[in-house]
Amino acid sequence: MPWEYNGDEGNKKQPADIEDIIKKVFKRAEKGMANGPPGGPLLLIVILLVGWLATGFYIVAPDELGVVKRFGEAIYTTKSGPHWHLPKPIETVLKPKVTQVKRLEIGFRTVSSGSPARYQLVPRESMMLTGDENIVNAQFIVQYRIDDPIAYLFNINNQTETVRVATEAAMREVIGKNDIDTVLTTGKNKVQQDCESRLQEILNSYKSGVTIVAVQLQDVHPPKQVIQSFQDVASAKENKIRMINEAEGYSNEILPKAHGKAAQMTNQAQAYKAELVNQATGEANRFLANLKAYKVAPDITRIRMKLEMMEGVLGDIDKIIIDPKVSRSLLPLLPLSASSQNTPQPALTGSQSQVGRVK
Repeated sequence: MPWEYNGDEGNKKQPADIEDIIKKVFKRAEKGMANGPPGGPLLLIVILLVGWLATGFYIVAPDELGVVKRFGEAIYTTKSGPHWHLPKPIETVLKPKVTQVKRLEIGFRTVSSGSPARYQLVPRESMMLTGDENIVNAQFIVQYRIDDPIAYLFNINNQTETVRVATEAAMREVIGKNDIDTVLTTGKNKVQQDCESRLQEILNSYKSGVTIVAVQLQDVHPPKQVIQSFQDVASAKENKIRMINEAEGYSNEILPKAHGKAAQMTNQAQAYKAELVNQATGEANRFLANLKAYKVAPDITRIRMKLEMMEGVLGDIDKIIIDPKVSRSLLPLLPLSASSQNTPQPALTGSQSQVGRVK
């Protein structure tokens, strides 16, 4: 066709400029007019018109979205498939890849993706200052996709570089709010999440039409000049953690024993307290019972209390009870010692048989 030509990139057909189309059509028309029948100028106009209208045909790939411009202003978008717009230069079309996840490297560049891969560091992007005024070297990547193609194409200029600079600014802000230990060890995930949120806020303020998919830290380490010092600090912290764990283990071993002993002593004290309280209560109840009995029969109660006292005092003592009526006829000396229990006793005669020995 007169409005197509073979381009230099991969021998792929590319749309020709309108000037080239017109020149080719004029040349063919001149040849036709020289050798053809009358009416050649009308045929030329028809051919030109058809060629001009044909410049409005375009195809949108499955991963693209067509953005049709009319005199440079975005009018509408089209999905994948063949379409037609008003011929150039009235309307033109841009076809950004909206489903593709784009990837940017910050702080490094991939030189070769082979095995092993080779990278080139970019210190002016990777050197950052933490909140406790230490320097870290951070390499990371950002993944994003086009969410609003019209905003992406017309609201920001040099889109890739804009996203790169915004990502670097967001990461510097987040790292500047954290200390170096957090950035190097346990806080990497939080740094990534905070940077992703902050970057999305920045791009939304630009109305860039970009959605951030992920921000991933590839490597974070201190500058080469102080790596050894950081390793010494890390070793000291590991020793600190080990000693703390040992102390906590010893504490976990001793404290249960101490708690058990304390509980035992507490229980013993409570039992002794209960015993004393019960004993005192019993004594008080006994006293009140004696008092009540004494009020009813003082003499009998007095004698009973005397006997109970004697029983309590003399209960374990050998004793001899002698009837006063026969005490005059007894021998002046009786074997009253404890050894007399094992020696033969003389037979009692007469009034002596009236003496009883009790225990």
